[in-house]
Amino acid sequence: MRLILFLLSGVAASASPLMVAFGDSVTAPREGIVVYAELLAEELKFEGHRVQVVNRGVGGNTTAMAMERFERDVLATNPDVVVIMFGINDSAVDVWKTPPAQESRVSLTNYRRNLTTMIRPLKAQGARVVMMTPNPKHWTDNTKELYGQPPYDPESADGFNPLLRKYVAAARDVAREEQVGLVDVFAAFEAYDAKSQQKPGSLTPDGMHPGNAGQRLIADLLMGYLCAADARFTEN
Repeated sequence: MRLILFLLSGVAASASPLMVAFGDSVTAPREGIVVYAELLAEELKFEGHRVQVVNRGVGGNTTAMAMERFERDVLATNPDVVVIMFGINDSAVDVWKTPPAQESRVSLTNYRRNLTTMIRPLKAQGARVVMMTPNPKHWTDNTKELYGQPPYDPESADGFNPLLRKYVAAARDVAREEQVGLVDVFAAFEAYDAKSQQKPGSLTPDGMHPGNAGQRLIADLLMGYLCAADARFTEN
């Protein structure tokens, strides 16, 4: 499992630092699922105090949609730590529409620009920014029904991910260029599938969204990153 770390200056001394989890439906609260933000709120401490974790995930969001609420939902809270996780919706080509869409919802160029536009004012405020790559997608009966046509390939085990991989690579590039933290969820999920005795894709039962095991892995990756980046962070 590969975790790429870019260590920043850190979080200002605070009795109870504020973390914002900013993302799409992978981040947003979901019935029957304990999402990573909830796990961090229960288990992550800073100098012995619980970290306040605010969940600002909205289902279906692209980075373009996120930009419309970024100042209100994130920047205005003056956060100490911000986790950014988008990409699945940005990369999606809505082939299920009539007529079928021909391009991703958000172009790769605009995806990169949107991430950069969010990161820079957060850095200027002194927040620690952690970029997370989106998780891989997998074929299920439902995802094949919706997306089982070009540019996707339902006959290939990885045929749901070629476009998404480009957005994952872009997220990695932006993190490196902006010198912010990177937690590589995509790589970690692939490593899990490669080593696990379970069926590939078991971390995403519906083909797109992490179940409890997948959310647990994301939370562990984030806590591992934060504790390595700043010794004032500790896990329960």
